Amino acid sequence: MSSLKDKVAIVTGASRGIGRAIAVRLAEAGADVVVTATSIENTGEVAGRIEALGRRVLPLAVNVAEFSETEALIKATLEAYSRIDILVNNAGIRRDNLLVRMRQEEWDEAIAVNLNGTYNCIRAATKSFMKQRAGKIINITSVVGIVGNPGQANYCAAKAGVIGLTKSVAKELASRNVQVNAIAPGLIETDMTKHLAIEGQNKLLDSIPAGRIGKPEEVAALAAFLASEEANYITGQVIHVDGGMAT
Repeated sequence: MSSLKDKVAIVTGASRGIGRAIAVRLAEAGADVVVTATSIENTGEVAGRIEALGRRVLPLAVNVAEFSETEALIKATLEAYSRIDILVNNAGIRRDNLLVRMRQEEWDEAIAVNLNGTYNCIRAATKSFMKQRAGKIINITSVVGIVGNPGQANYCAAKAGVIGLTKSVAKELASRNVQVNAIAPGLIETDMTKHLAIEGQNKLLDSIPAGRIGKPEEVAALAAFLASEEANYITGQVIHVDGGMAT
């Protein structure tokens, strides 16, 4: 396991699924972790898990769609730990609907959280990273941001935007020794996929060469590597964790 001893990480949307797995994996590697969710109550389980690993944890309620709240997130982290080494932009929502039926608010909400939220966190943290001349930014996008998916035009557009944002910011910050990468998960075992009907799961599995659904821990393992010094020469990349789905 890559060592992140005494590094300080922020993981947004850390209360469950991929975000929770990433927060725990970073703590296992030695990092202190700031975990966010839309309500402080939702952070209790993951915060307890991190404390049980002997690492410090700061749980915060943050709506990443609001820039003022992401500014407060960065300020609180710096006040608590004096530095930020890793920023994982995982917070996201889905507002699925066919385009012909999609309401304006469904489009706006998906863009506001998934794309604007990632931008807000990066913008709020960038000055700290530049001053340190070191840092890791890991953006969680999605395979559908690359291949598209019916009924998810808003989500796909937002996740495709995250890819463009990742590549642009990587070029802007490379000279300051800040690496910026994206992870594009495919079908991962989360609360959403657990509630899929059996026939729906089987149909999705047919599109995955590996023949199985991925685990959040498999995404987290890549995030921990990208957060480590072993990945210092990797930036501006979009790495798939999808069992060959987008091959």
